Amino acid sequence: MPDTLRAVIYARYSSDLQNAASIDDQLRLCRERAAREGWLLVGSYEDAATSGATLMRPGIQRLQQDARDRRFDLVISEALDRLSRNQADIAGLYQTLAFAGVAIETLSEGRVSEMHIGLKGTMNALFLRDLAAKTRRGLRGRVEAGRSGGGNAFGYTVLRSLTDAGEVRRGDRAINAQEASVVRQIFLDYANGMSPNRIADRLNRDGVAGPRGGAWDKSAIHGNPKRGTGILNNEIYIGKLIWNRQSFLKDPQTGKRQARPNPEAEWITKDLPELRIVDQDLWDAVKARQADRKIIQTGHQAWERRKPRFLLTGLVKCGCCGGGFSTIGKDRFGCSNSRNKGTSVCDNRTGITREDLEGRILTLLTDRLMDPDLVKVFAAEYIAERSRLAATRTDDSAAKRKELAKVIKDQDVLVNALLAGTPAARINAKLELLEARQKQLELELAEAPAPVSSVRIHPKMAETYHERIRAIIAGLSDPDQESQARDAIRGLIDKIVATPVPTAGKRKTLDLTLHGDLAGILAMSLGVQQLTGQQKTSCEQEVVQSTEFMVAGTGFEPVTFRL
Repeated sequence: MPDTLRAVIYARYSSDLQNAASIDDQLRLCRERAAREGWLLVGSYEDAATSGATLMRPGIQRLQQDARDRRFDLVISEALDRLSRNQADIAGLYQTLAFAGVAIETLSEGRVSEMHIGLKGTMNALFLRDLAAKTRRGLRGRVEAGRSGGGNAFGYTVLRSLTDAGEVRRGDRAINAQEASVVRQIFLDYANGMSPNRIADRLNRDGVAGPRGGAWDKSAIHGNPKRGTGILNNEIYIGKLIWNRQSFLKDPQTGKRQARPNPEAEWITKDLPELRIVDQDLWDAVKARQADRKIIQTGHQAWERRKPRFLLTGLVKCGCCGGGFSTIGKDRFGCSNSRNKGTSVCDNRTGITREDLEGRILTLLTDRLMDPDLVKVFAAEYIAERSRLAATRTDDSAAKRKELAKVIKDQDVLVNALLAGTPAARINAKLELLEARQKQLELELAEAPAPVSSVRIHPKMAETYHERIRAIIAGLSDPDQESQARDAIRGLIDKIVATPVPTAGKRKTLDLTLHGDLAGILAMSLGVQQLTGQQKTSCEQEVVQSTEFMVAGTGFEPVTFRL
């Protein structure tokens, strides 16, 4: 009904509510609240066992997308901290929902306003900091008692037992004889001159499961000596537990945690001789070889320690195993899995120089994309699809205007009832709902996009693409434009698949298949992708948004080109 608010429920539990039943409890209480208020429930969103310190949660992401699509008018939650505990995130979420005309109602705070966002956001941030401090204090207590401070190392089995009070005792572990023999063999092989790459390859060929149950990677063996990571650097194998080597901070831009080394004075060290797996002589031999290799690398293989970000870094995938391509030599790329995990995982040992790779891809982007005949077909399909979407939007606007007229009419009926002597208590609540719905409909109609018929593309957009891509490639040699040109080119590429194929001789070469990002290619073809970073006009934005929408549909598949 037009006079009823459409509501959805959001529920979440995490570290402070470690109980799966909590989701059901939150949903039940919110349903009861919706029933009392007369709101129409149209859905619910859940995130189970997920921290509220980040918005990178599937449930809250779907909620925001549906809010932007105007599928509901109100979000009901048990408390504001169920939505987020991060100050910046809750403020951003509030602004996103407010822009979409969606309000937030919680069982604890009632209707949420800017005041709640400021005060509760600060309180939730303080809660997270206090929770982290308490967790860290508890972990340190376990370490001081000689138990694990979190996680487990390969070679040990976690033990579970109950205390006299019936609580689970955590942090105890014992040597796993089978895994311990693998650890000793790794140390022995490395001390005898075998590389981490060859050790990983041998373990994979022998079917030995890695620390996480999958294949072995050379990085799991050599790790980082300064940070104590990797099999060869974990001092627990000589009976020494070191805790608090590093701390983690969340990057506010990506939401990912970044490790930061702590000063050695802050490390907590405990001697646990009963957990020793590797004898001291073997450990010292490994450390001596690591020191020797460090000296050699400093003089002759500096490129291994410093890998600059090339034009196509991260975009090339192996056609045999699907893994990424990485630097395998100076200005040379190859399959990462084949180099790091051995030929038993991937036998693609064919490499390619940076010059050859970039040259072939840039040639393809310049000469073979945007065939004029295909562009004409696409232009006709594009215009037809835009016409269909325009008709759909026109129908939606008409329905909203019709609903708005009925909402105003219903308000007049209630006002007349008040004038006729009907008690206000029976009418006020319904009148408020109608007024809220009126404001929302007026806002949606005011923000409705202009008719799409004004947006047109031309079959000659292939010429525009070729002119722009040549200008961008030329910008790669200009220091002032190099960074922007690189980003523009990378935006045209979804991935590059490199598959080895035999040649006339015994050697193999790589067949390159470029999977283009169609939305990016079309944006450049339409002349709306600016190398200089100029802001797009509203018409240009409409074109880009529409192409992105249609690329995601079933009618337009990603473009693929081979070299």
